[in-house]
Amino acid sequence: MKYFFYQILGFLFLACGIIGIVVPLLPTTPFLLLSASLFFRSSPRVYNWLLNHRYLGTYIRNFQQERTIPLRVKIIITTLLWITSLHCFFLILNHWILKSFMLLIAISISIFIFSFKKSSKSNNNIPPQKI
Repeated sequence: MKYFFYQILGFLFLACGIIGIVVPLLPTTPFLLLSASLFFRSSPRVYNWLLNHRYLGTYIRNFQQERTIPLRVKIIITTLLWITSLHCFFLILNHWILKSFMLLIAISISIFIFSFKKSSKSNNNIPPQKI
């Protein structure tokens, strides 16, 4: 029963991580790492599928083993973040406190993302770990 619960949570967090790819303020990496951890505990088959996934696998392995984020991903993340934040700043929010809070969040997330090392080309070919 515990393994089934872990697997359900794993798929839930995987969905949140995938949604976070296109929604700027929803974090992608923590959800993907959490889903990988839950799959590791519940289903070796699903865990290996996730680590061997064409798009997500390399990203997860790079972060798990090297704690790096590719420069291209950093640029995409911050660009989407700032487009959304500036849209809210100019078109949606009308109180200066809310606008200040929005800018503070965008600046903080940008600093956090760029605090990670960028991955080199050699890190993109890290072989998946089999369990």
